[in-house]
Parts: sequence; C-alpha cells; structure tokens
Amino acid sequence: MSRVSGGARAEQQVDLVLREIPVGVLFSKSGSYSVIGQEGYWGARIAIDEVNASGLFDFRLLRVDRDPAGCAEAYAVEADRMMSEAGCRHIIGTQTSSSRKEVLPVLERGRGLLWYTTPYEGFESHDRVVYTGACPNQGVVPLFRHIVPKFGRSAFLVGSNYIWGWETNRIARELLAGCGGEVLGERYVAIGDEKIAHLIAEIRETRPAFILNNLIGVSSYAFLRAMKTLAGEDPAFAPDRCPILSCNLTEAELPVLGAAADGLVSTSTYFETLETAENAALRARLASLRGPDAAISSMFVGPYEAVWLLARAIEACGSDRPDDVLTELCRRSHRTPLRDIRIDPQTQHAHLQPLIAVVEAGGPAGVPPVGRARFRIIEQTRGPLAPDPYLVHYDPLDRGAGGTAGMPVPDSGKTPNLRLVSS
Repeated sequence: MSRVSGGARAEQQVDLVLREIPVGVLFSKSGSYSVIGQEGYWGARIAIDEVNASGLFDFRLLRVDRDPAGCAEAYAVEADRMMSEAGCRHIIGTQTSSSRKEVLPVLERGRGLLWYTTPYEGFESHDRVVYTGACPNQGVVPLFRHIVPKFGRSAFLVGSNYIWGWETNRIARELLAGCGGEVLGERYVAIGDEKIAHLIAEIRETRPAFILNNLIGVSSYAFLRAMKTLAGEDPAFAPDRCPILSCNLTEAELPVLGAAADGLVSTSTYFETLETAENAALRARLASLRGPDAAISSMFVGPYEAVWLLARAIEACGSDRPDDVLTELCRRSHRTPLRDIRIDPQTQHAHLQPLIAVVEAGGPAGVPPVGRARFRIIEQTRGPLAPDPYLVHYDPLDRGAGGTAGMPVPDSGKTPNLRLVSS
C-alpha cells in the first residue's frame, strides 16, 4: 500500500492509493449457451464489486471482460488479449470443456491461471487451472447412487457432441456396467442444434428406466420440451416413472423451460434452496441488486466464490503471482461469503458437497423462491467430498455396496497419488 501526501505539513492529507490487479472474466454472454454465460459473468462481476467495496484488502480487482459468443476458438484469442494486452494473470471463466482446453496453451505460454468453476467430466489436472466445479465423484456418481436403486438399471444417454457429453456418458456406461445395467441408446447432437425428434422417437421405442441428459444450451431446452410432450402422450415417460437426470441444469434455465423442467432431477454443489444462514444472506443481497425474481444458480455462485478465493489468497500471500497464489490456496481452506473451500494440492480441485434436487413448481409461501420453479433438495452428503477427478477410488464392480450403482470404494482418507500436467 502506498501513501501519497500533499499540502502543508500541518494540513497534510493522506490518500490511500490501492494497487489494481486486472482479472479476466471470460464468459459467453451471447451465443447458444448465453443463459449460463450471463450467470457466470454476473457472478464474477458482483464478487469483484463486493471485494473492492469491502475494505478488507490493500488492492482493487480490475475487471477485464470479454465475450467469446459461444465460439470455442474465440476463447483462446480473448484469453491471449487479456494476458498480453491487459496484464491479466488470472482468468475466471470458460464453461464448456472445449473452451477450457482451448485456453490451456495460452495459460502455459503466459504462466497464467484459469479459475474453472463449472462441473465437468474429470480426468484432467492441469497445473495452470484451479477447478472449483464438481468432478465426477461429486456429480454423476452420487446422482446414479440415488437414482438406480429407485428406478432401475437401464438408461438412455444423450449429450452435446463434445468432450463433456462423451466423457460423462462414458462414465455413466461404466456405472451401469458395474451394477449389471445396460445402456439402451447413446446419441449426440451438435452444440446449438435443436433438431432432436430422432432422439425422442428412439427413447419412445427403447423405453429406458431413466434418461441422462448431457445436452447444453438450446439443445437441452428443445429436448426437455419434446420430452414433456412425450410424457403427455405416454404416461410411462412421466417424471415419476422415467426421470430425466442432469449434471448441469441450473436455476438460471428454469424460466426459459417453464413446465418442461418439472420433475427433472439434477445434481450440483449449490442450489438456491440450500438452507444455511450464509445462503439466506446471499439471497437477500442479490435480491436488492438483481431483483427478487432473479434466480441464483451454481453458474453464478462458482465464479462468485472463485473471485473471493482469489482475493483471500492474494491477501494472504501478498502477491498475485499465480504460483504464489496457488501455494497459498492449497495450503489451507479459505472463506467465501457462502462457505469455507479447500483446494486439494495434488489435483487443484475443490472439496465440495454434492446435492441432489428435483425441479418443482413455485415454492410454498415463506419458502424461497416464492412463486417460481425451484430445485427442492432431496439428498446431500454429510459434508464436502474430497475430489477424485480420475475416479481412482471408484470400484466398477461395486463390491460391498449391494451392487446398486457402481460407486466409489470407501474413502481411505488419503488423496490419490496423482501428478499434475505441468506446462
């Protein structure tokens, strides 16, 4: 902190000049998945404003935002501009796995750090990335643990035609194989493609016990609307008989979907209905900023918490150098306005608490959010789970778990001995 004095000595005034630290905010506010891109942008923006207004830090965060408009190749271009022109050492954003992978060479070259806040398919640990979104053992695995014993072991898998869809469906196949189940169909559509009639026809014919939806953006919305129509024509596809599962659908998308989302079962590490004092305070703050009808989703909360983690780590180590920040971040847990978050030093993934929730119509009086669709939490773990991005603790034969869903073997308390992909 530097102090600048001026005027006569007796009337000297001291102004505090805070150093500015540029932070990249890289989300697609336009394009086929702009609904969640807007959420990410606002999560980072509001957190940066809060950090700067808090009086807790001897620096200010300077927001540098870019909109790649959903074009995977544009992420690398914009990330390079952020680092080379604006001096950003830290970038918060990218939401698809393809966009994340596009920026990795830029981060390696510039020795920057990406804060990746979206749930993803796992099987990656890069030394230039902090992963604060759920990996498979915190997402699809507990979701299958909940669903398979209740509905059955046959599934139809749909996904957007890129790594998120491919890899999450591959894990789903292994989970089903581990419990003697079967995949009745596995189909993909291009990002942004809304032509999904062939998927509905095949689902109607194969009649699975449940459907795993790994589509994103407008493709997912078209699919869910068509499945709602199918359920109206054939009660066998009603949500209470053949549920649709998701690892990435959030509150931000419920207004777009309307009744088409009713009964969908989703997993996340945050839902707006989470009953904690910290979440109630966050809801109140954001209602005053965004209006009472604006939903809060994990796509907002992930970047919001990442900004606070970054600020806390810079404060603690006295530097915004990525290597110093990483060392501090992995040394101990850090407080955000919602919870303490711990980053595993070997994988650079967060310890997170999986939640499972079902979409239902507007909540009753006194239960927020009132009057609009919400996720009702139906299951959660007792506390945060250590990240296992490579499913090292996963037993495909599901020994000792009743053969229900191919779950992780009991946690030994040790972290997998993994090596980061170094640049």
